[in-house]
Amino acid sequence: MNQKRNLTLVVALLMTIGAIAQVNPLWMRFCAISPNGEAIAFSYKGDLFTVSSRGGTAHQLTSNAAYDAYPVWSPDGQNVAFASAREGSLDVFIVSKDGGTPKRLTTDSGNETPLCFLDNQTVLFEATNMPTAKSILFASRSFPQVYQVSTAGGRPRLFSELPMQDLSINARGDILYHDIKGYEDPFRKHHTSSITRDVWLKRDGQFTKITDFNGEDRTPRWAPDGNAYYYLSEQDGTFNVYKNTIEGKAVQLTHHRGNPVRFLSVANNGTLCYGYNGEIYIMKEGGEPQRVDVTIAADGNEKDLIRKIESSGATAISVSPGGKEVAFVMHGDVYVTSVEFKTTKQVTNTPEQERSIDFSPDGRSIVYDSERNGMWQIYQTSIKNKDEKLFTYATDLVEEQLTNTGHTSLQPKYSPDGKSVAFLEDRGTLRAVDAKSKAVRTLMDGKDIYSYSDGDVCYE
Repeated sequence: MNQKRNLTLVVALLMTIGAIAQVNPLWMRFCAISPNGEAIAFSYKGDLFTVSSRGGTAHQLTSNAAYDAYPVWSPDGQNVAFASAREGSLDVFIVSKDGGTPKRLTTDSGNETPLCFLDNQTVLFEATNMPTAKSILFASRSFPQVYQVSTAGGRPRLFSELPMQDLSINARGDILYHDIKGYEDPFRKHHTSSITRDVWLKRDGQFTKITDFNGEDRTPRWAPDGNAYYYLSEQDGTFNVYKNTIEGKAVQLTHHRGNPVRFLSVANNGTLCYGYNGEIYIMKEGGEPQRVDVTIAADGNEKDLIRKIESSGATAISVSPGGKEVAFVMHGDVYVTSVEFKTTKQVTNTPEQERSIDFSPDGRSIVYDSERNGMWQIYQTSIKNKDEKLFTYATDLVEEQLTNTGHTSLQPKYSPDGKSVAFLEDRGTLRAVDAKSKAVRTLMDGKDIYSYSDGDVCYE
């Protein structure tokens, strides 16, 4: 009887532990396999963890409330460099593979993120705000430069005035990297243009472009022999892992669909590691990808609800006709606040963003544009109850979509009588929609208006 009771207690305890731990959590990012292929470092919810490449319970390396990410391993596998915002901007830190107190290596007020180790005592990192006279490109977020810093600390030194991203260096000192030709979101998919990334080789002071796909080639990693290399490419329509030689004999190794492969790294034994669909995978060349089963048993430092008093950050603003309320957009949602009291009401709460905003002449409606279902359209929210005068204290609000044209509709503004709402269609044509019938008419065609960027055309 006692054995049965003890067994029940053990089962209950295991169930409790299992309920607390997160099994196969999603959105583990920036995974990097150790040089010996035994461990994988990754970022999860702004902290760093390591896990065996065979899977299991992850070991937490950092627990600071600030954001920690971008781990890279030292060649001997004893340390991990990473970026942390614990001092305000992103700085480069280093920590033992077993954890402990990280050591800060950079102190600039801008952002620095580690790229790789040059050797066990030197970290290469990317910096966006340290210009140099050696470069025709002024260092900026679009064209960062590469610096090096000792693991013992000290002043960083310029390593490359030419932007080099996702560096990989073999034993001979040959450098693989992908280039930067202009600004583009690094996580954009299915991108084809004149500024898509290509893989380059720097050898003996000479630069050679070694991929020429009319799309994205990125994140090159030397194979263990230092001759061939692996990289990510969208040649088949989705980011997958390829192997190539300097002579250009590419072979596709993975065939994922739907979502892109990210964060490629390679161990000295040839084990590949990458992120896909929010999880971590490893594979051997010639084998099939294997998902790494990860369990995270760690306390959560995030809050379910964060209450803030903001004094800045509104991206659009409109004052009510009576001057008692102010409507504004913050973090992509519409709010209305009282001028006389500290009362604020959230009007929209959508995953999509809202932008331009305008009060109706009677102060009972607000119009704005919103990017829902992949298309910017015009929406209106009104106070439902006739006896209520202010948005701030309204008990019931009603939202309706004013336009459904199949064209981008932006920058709504009420007519003086409040019966119509003018807006820009496709950034050039000026149209108006009747607030009641939803009938749309053209006020001015856009034949003679040229728009080169979002928001460069306006009207009154």
